[in-house]
Amino acid sequence: MTEAVLGIKVGDRAEFEKTVTAEDVARFADITGDSNPLHHDQDYAAKTRFGQCIAHGMLSAGFISAAVGTKLAPNCCVIYLSQSLRFLRPVKIGETVRAVAEVKGTDPQKRIVTLQTDCFNQDGEPVVKGEAVVLLDPVP
Repeated sequence: MTEAVLGIKVGDRAEFEKTVTAEDVARFADITGDSNPLHHDQDYAAKTRFGQCIAHGMLSAGFISAAVGTKLAPNCCVIYLSQSLRFLRPVKIGETVRAVAEVKGTDPQKRIVTLQTDCFNQDGEPVVKGEAVVLLDPVP
C-alpha cells in the first residue's frame, strides 16, 4: 500500500550522520561487552585483513536506529519489528557514517512502515545495506 501512516508516506526519508571516534568504539564495546581486539588493539588489528582497528558493524546499525527512531517520525513512537543488515565494507576510526532510512511501503491499518536502511561513508560508498519494519504509535 502507499497510504500514509500517521503522516509518514512512501518516499519519506530520514538521515543521521556521525564521525566515528575511538571513544565511540570503546564506549560501544563497554556497553555491549563486545571486546573483540579488532576494535581496540592496534597490534592485533594490524595483522588482520583490515590492517587497522575498525568500528563494530553494529555501531553503524545503531546509526540507522537513530535515524529511524528520532528523525523519521518525530511525532510518533517508533517501534522496531525487524531489521536485516548486510555489512559491505569496514568503518575505520575517523570516518563519517551517514545512515539513511527511506519509506518503501506502508500498511495504514496496522500502522506498519517498511524502510530501506543504508549507511554510507564520507566518500558515498555503501557500508551497510538493509531493510527495517517498524510500527508507528501516536505519542501518548
